[in-house]
Parts: sequence; C-alpha cells; structure tokens
Amino acid sequence: REQREKQYIFAVQNPEMLQQNGRPRDVFPEHSLAMATAAVVETMDCAASVVSCGSEDLADELRKKGNSSFQQHDYRSAIDYYTQALCHNPRCAAYYGNRSAAYMMLEDYSRALDDSIASIKLDELFTKGYLRAAKCHLMLGNPSLSLDFYEKVLNVEPKNQQALEEMQVSNSVKTHLTKAIFDSQRGEHRDAVFRMDQCLNAAPSCTLFKIIKAEALVMCSRCEEAHQLCNEVLRVDAHNVDAIYVKALCFYYQDIPDKATQFFQEVLRVDPDHVKSRTAIKRSKLLLAKKEEGNNFFKSGNNQAAYDTYSEALSIDPKNISTNAKLLCNRALVGSKLGKVDQAVDDCTKALEMDPKYIRALQRRASFYQSIDKHDEAVRDLEQVFKIEHTVENQEALQEAKHKLKLSKRKDYYKLLEVDKNASQDEIKRGYRKAAMKHHPDRHVDAEPEVREKEEQIFKQVSEAYSVLSDPKKKNRYDNGYDLEEMGGMDMDPTILFSNLFGGMGGMGMDGFTSGRRRGNGHPFASQGFTFNF
Repeated sequence: REQREKQYIFAVQNPEMLQQNGRPRDVFPEHSLAMATAAVVETMDCAASVVSCGSEDLADELRKKGNSSFQQHDYRSAIDYYTQALCHNPRCAAYYGNRSAAYMMLEDYSRALDDSIASIKLDELFTKGYLRAAKCHLMLGNPSLSLDFYEKVLNVEPKNQQALEEMQVSNSVKTHLTKAIFDSQRGEHRDAVFRMDQCLNAAPSCTLFKIIKAEALVMCSRCEEAHQLCNEVLRVDAHNVDAIYVKALCFYYQDIPDKATQFFQEVLRVDPDHVKSRTAIKRSKLLLAKKEEGNNFFKSGNNQAAYDTYSEALSIDPKNISTNAKLLCNRALVGSKLGKVDQAVDDCTKALEMDPKYIRALQRRASFYQSIDKHDEAVRDLEQVFKIEHTVENQEALQEAKHKLKLSKRKDYYKLLEVDKNASQDEIKRGYRKAAMKHHPDRHVDAEPEVREKEEQIFKQVSEAYSVLSDPKKKNRYDNGYDLEEMGGMDMDPTILFSNLFGGMGGMGMDGFTSGRRRGNGHPFASQGFTFNF
C-alpha cells in the first residue's frame, strides 16, 4: 500500500510522465485485486497461525461489546473489542469488517483498508468488505482502485445500489483529479483549485487532495489558504514531505527566502531525491543572490549596474509575484536616478498590478508623477496609500501633494514673465517690460478678433504677474502658495500699470514703441487716453 501511494505521489509531481500518444493516460494504472491484497497477505497468514485463547462464543461476545461501543460512537473501544475477538477467531471476515468500519469512523483509512482486504481474503463474497475497501481507496486519493472494488461488488451483486451510487462519485473524482493535474501543468491553477475542491467534497480528509490543492493555491497567490491546508496535513503527519514542500513554496512566493530555504532543506533531509525541492531551492538562492547584488550596486552608487542586475533578477522566476513586485519597485527608483522617469512609472505600475496594496510602489510612483507635473495622478496614488494605511506621515504626504496640485493649477507668474523663481526685482521688471510689449493689444490691433482677445488676456495676466511679484509681501505669499484672491486681487488696471512703468521717457517707448494717440479705432484701451504706435 505504501509503495502504491509513493508511486501515485510521483505521478502527481511529474504529470509529464502521464501522457501516452499525446493523450492523458489514466492517472491510476489498472491494478488487479491480487496486487491490491498483497500488502496484507503476510499479516493474514500470521493471524491464521495464532492459537485461539477461547471459543468462538467468547469471540462473539466480544464482537457484541464492540458493536455496542460502536453504536455509542466509542470507536476506539470498539476497535479494542474487535481486536480481542480476532484473537479468539482470526478467520471471521465479519470481525475484520467491523473493525474496518470503526477505523473508517476515525478516518484511519489505511488501517481500515487493510482490514477490508483481510475480510475479502477470508470471504470472497463479503460485499461489505469490497464496499469499504472502495471507500477507503477513494479517501486515500486513489479513485481508480476504488472503481476496481466497486466493479467487484457488482460482479457479486449486479444491482447493488450503494455500489452504483458511490461508483459515480469515484468516477467524478477520477475525472476531476486527472484534469486538475493537467490544469496545473498548463498553468491554469484556478481551474485546478476548482477541480480539487470537487475532489475534496467527496473525500474531505484526503491528504493527497489537500496537498495538490495547496500547491495550486500557492500558484494563485493564495498562500495563506495553502498554509492552512499544509498545517492540517502536518498535524496528522508531521513528516509529510509533500506538505512541507508546499509550505516552503508559500514562504518562497511570499518573499521570505530564509524560511523557504529552511523548509526546502527539511524536505531534502527526509527525502534527498525530492526533485521539486532541489529545483526550488536552487532557484530561491539564485533569486536572493541577484536581488542582494542589485541592492549592493545601488548602495555603492552604481545605478546602471543596479538597474541591469534587477532586470536579470526579474527573469529568474516570472511566477514569483511578491519578489518581482519589489524588484520592479527597486528598478523604478534606480531608473529615475538614470533619468528614465517614464520607465520608472511603468515599473511601479507593473508592481502594483502584481500587488495592488504595495504601499512603497504607490509612494514612489506618486513622487515620479510629481517630478513630471502629473499632480492629479500623484494625489490619487497617495489617497490610496492613506486608505490602506492610516498614519500621520501618509496624511501629511497627501496634504502636501494636494497643495502641490493646487499650486500647479494656478497661474505661473514667473513663467508669464519668463524669469526664474529666484529672479531679482530688476529681472522681474525687465521680464515684465518684455512680456508687456510683446502682448500689448495695440501690437495686435490688426489681427483676427480671436488673436486680439487672446493677446489682451495674456497682457492682463502679465500685468497681474508683475503686480504681485514686484511687491515683496505679495511675492512672499505667492511663493508660499496663496492665490491672488487670497492676497486681495490686483490693485491696478493693467493699462495704468503699463503707462506708469513706461512714462517719463520723452515720448519714446522702448523697442520701437512711440507714444501717440490713435482715435476712432474702437480699441478697448483707446478710451484710457494713451496708445502706442508700432
């Protein structure tokens, strides 16, 4: 029996071995009943040689006590009574059958299977023995052998309703199990989880089914659920290497490399030939080494080498979403220092597709957005950060981003005057003169109406900019984020401001302006009593 289980586990772990002529081979090869019963033949021969300590009557009395305990749900006492009965009468198929039923109630299907086969060996027409053996095989994760035993029941009793009904269940489990294995092989792990859920509905305590489902869950990034299933198995069988292996996978895909290595090594101590663990531990160590190498390059200031190393690490295991999200976030930071801001944004976006709640990726993308004046996007990212993690720091960062967004939407007075934010008052004045002459309405009096209107608006804005930036108090408030309305608005009509700045110049303006009056042109500024000819 143990050999058969090992063979099946190997088949599950190596699905490529299950194909023949391009079509799925039956997961479970055909077994004869002779092969199935071979595991208990030696035990039965020994039992036959035991010298009875009493009469068959005494054995029957013990059976009755066992039945009474069974009815009271005291299955362990029932097993003790049936065992004593077998000591007095080891050739009674019913005693093995009863003890098998008690073991099944305790979900000890391996011992229950052995007793079922023993009962069949003693009485080839004992249908309850075949039914129990079939049920045990299903609960142990072997629906093909389960079907073999149901067939045997039908050979004895062709209309046995229980066999017919339970046979359908075993057929269904066999189909789902076979498809789940090939779903996993093709990378369709969600489908595999669904298939294994159907199997576990029929055999909820099956260790093998739990392990197959757990591994599929890991590949669906549902590591917490996989952990729970592995722990269920390990509580019953602390040395189950396949459960330990899947638990190691959980740590690996959660980017906890030290724990992953510890559990992979534990598997290899118990089973040095565990191929999957050998492959996984090599990949885990390589990924960790590359990640640390990239970190060291970054710390030493070698950004290009760090960028290239992170890129290499990303190619090692595309399925490791948790680690790759961090690698992408790291590469984004390095890329921004290399001037690849757009690529840095893309890397953060990819990281967030892998882990939508990855706070560091959201924060970094927000900072990259701000550096390219995409303040709306930055605010959205930081709002998401604060939604995930309510801290004072995150709230302050969000408020600062909103402030920058507000500043980005107001008029840029420095840009209007084409001066630097640290410009002196003389530079601001020269900037105003240049911009005012460029956009003065009289220069565009013969232009199309739309152009005249646009230039008039710009002229007003240029005057507004100078009104604020030429006043040290207003300039200080503007630099600190206050709006023009908050500063009391513009104090002077733009034309008056212009005439004051250009007045007293002996009838000549600057750069081709000459003072003179143009009447009857209908220009909105003509009524002010001054115009400038170009």
